[in-house]
Order: sequence, then C-alpha cells, then structure tokens
Amino acid sequence: MSGNFDHRIERKGTGCIKYDRRPELDPFWVADMDFVSAPPILEALHRRVDHGVFGYAQPHDGLNEAVFAYLRERRGVEIPLEHIVHLGGLVPALSLAVRAFCNGGAVMTCTPVYPPFVGVHQDSGSRLITIDHVMTDLGWGFDWDAMERAVTPDLRVFLLCNPQNPLGRVFTRGEIERLAEFCERHDLVMVSDEIHCDLIFDEMATPHVSALNLPEKFRSHVITLLSPSKTWNIAGLGYAFAVVPDDSLRRRFSAARGHTLAEINALSYYAAEAAYRHGESWRVELVEYLRGNRDALVDFIARRCPTLKVAAGEATYLAWIDARGMQVENPAKHFEEKAGLFLSDGAFFGWPGFVRFNFGCPRERMMEGLEKMAKAL
Repeated sequence: MSGNFDHRIERKGTGCIKYDRRPELDPFWVADMDFVSAPPILEALHRRVDHGVFGYAQPHDGLNEAVFAYLRERRGVEIPLEHIVHLGGLVPALSLAVRAFCNGGAVMTCTPVYPPFVGVHQDSGSRLITIDHVMTDLGWGFDWDAMERAVTPDLRVFLLCNPQNPLGRVFTRGEIERLAEFCERHDLVMVSDEIHCDLIFDEMATPHVSALNLPEKFRSHVITLLSPSKTWNIAGLGYAFAVVPDDSLRRRFSAARGHTLAEINALSYYAAEAAYRHGESWRVELVEYLRGNRDALVDFIARRCPTLKVAAGEATYLAWIDARGMQVENPAKHFEEKAGLFLSDGAFFGWPGFVRFNFGCPRERMMEGLEKMAKAL
C-alpha cells in the first residue's frame, strides 16, 4: 500500500480549522495532517455512503472485532467487550473523567501538555494542579518530588499524555509503573491519553508501554483512552474508545455522560474499523515519512536557526521548539507578524516562550515553512 505523502492537496476553503480559521496565514498548528487517509478507509467510507441511509448508529460486529485485534496485536492485551466504552472523541473523554471522579476536587497533570488537559477541570468546577516536566537522563520526564509535594486531600485524578504532546516523549515501563504506584498510593484515577501511540519512530528503542500493560494490581485505578484519529488522519470523523477494566470506575465514567454528548456518527465506526483492520502497512509508511520530516526539521533548526532549540521527538508529528533565545515576548506572535506563519503558542500548553510546529505535511511544504521561520529571526 503506497501513501503518496509528497502530494500536496489544497485544503483552504474546505471548512477545515487548520487552514480556514486564519486563512491569511500559513498554518503549522493544529494536530491534523495534510495527507490523504489510507485507501482502505476511503473505500470503506465510499461503501457506507453508497448505502445511503445515515440513521442512529451503534458499534457493529466488524468494528468490535477490529478493535479487539488491534488491542491484541499492537497493545498485547485481550480485553472483554464490556470493558470498552465507545466515544466521540478523546477530549470529551478527558472531561467525562474529571466530571465523574473529580467534581469540585482537584486534578493534576504535567506541563507542557495538550491544552484541553489544562482546561477540562473547568467543566466540573474542579481545581487544576500543574507540575512541570523536567529534563532527566531519559529526556523530558516527571518531577516526582514536586508531584508528591503538590498532593492535596481533594486530589482525585491524574491526566497522563503518553506519548507526550508536545514533548514527543515515549515514557518507559519504569516511569509508567511508578506513576501508577503514585496514583494508587494517593487513591487517584489515572487517565492515560494514548492517542499518539501508533506514531512512534523507533518501537525497538522506545516501545510504547500502555496503561493496559500495567500489572493487575493497578487496573482498578486506570482508564486508557485510544483512537485511530491521529494516526490515520481521521480526527474530523470523531471516534475514540476508553478501556476501563474496573466495573465501578466504568459505571461512574459512563454515567457522567448524562445527555451532554452527541451520538457517534455512522461513518466514523466504519473508518475506524478499516483503519484497524487494513491500515497497518499505510501506517508503517507514514511513520517512516514522518521520521524523515523530523530529522530534516531538527537538522534545519540546528544549522539555520541559532536562537531556537529543538530535540528530536520519539513520537508524534509535532516539534516542540524552545524560542526563548529570541528574547521576544511572544514567539508565536512574532512568527505570525514577521513570517505569516500560524504556529501553536506554547503559552496554551503551559510554557510561554515555546512554539509547536506540526510537520505532518509534505516535506517540501514543511521546508517552506521552516525557511520562513529562519528569515523571521
């Protein structure tokens, strides 16, 4: 299966937020890619559209079988059907978890992190505790001492992003087990968002350790969130799922939905099935291409942008760039005004002075964006 990742597709004017929110700017911000999705997904959607009826939908047998196969082959676990909660997206799942377990209490997460992590506490009138990631021998990691000092009696939930967005870290088994032990000791629900887990550049060197792979003793405190949306570029179709082994946890999590979430759309189930069932060879080609983009980006910034710093991420198509050396108040605003670029502002992730650059695009287009950054310095 060949994905033509160098092919450039005009997205402006199609109603996508990446290009049409600020159409006067060249966008490298929101985390979707500029690639056509995998051919089996397009074929599955065409077949479903040809049926012509789009009533209320539920997960069909083919989707469940594909999810089970994915969990078995990629995550190494066998999960019974009743442990799975189907959802219309990962961000609603974060909000559900906070509303279910933290109502009026406190939620902890480590920054910098995907912006909804530092906003969902507001959905339940809860309090946010943030701890900065710190540089360790392994790369960006957890500040265990600071986390312990920040624990309060009303702390209820820990939100984990693994692989980490925007840092690109893939946490080790030791780190994940230590975090699970921290959550168990303080009676916290650990919510593990693993949406980027199939976008790891070297799975031998940095294998993904899912919360699903934790020892049995921790599973009563864990919710694992997964989705094909980032990997196969189908985020706009809105499908994700949670795996919640503990019955009590699962009931409380599901009950928090109330009447606040829309039905999952009929097309998304078939796109997800095709991704998990037939999309693996396309995914492998994609990761190889993204690895090349990452390497080219890191090399370019080292050679051409002396006031910027970036580490080679282990996963995702997102580069976290330290722009504090520019000595400007808002680097994202600077690149907007001087280069016409739309980058993600690090302040929204909890770390002002940084920018996030999305390199999930044809390499030629990425290099054009990087040239604009260099000229704006």
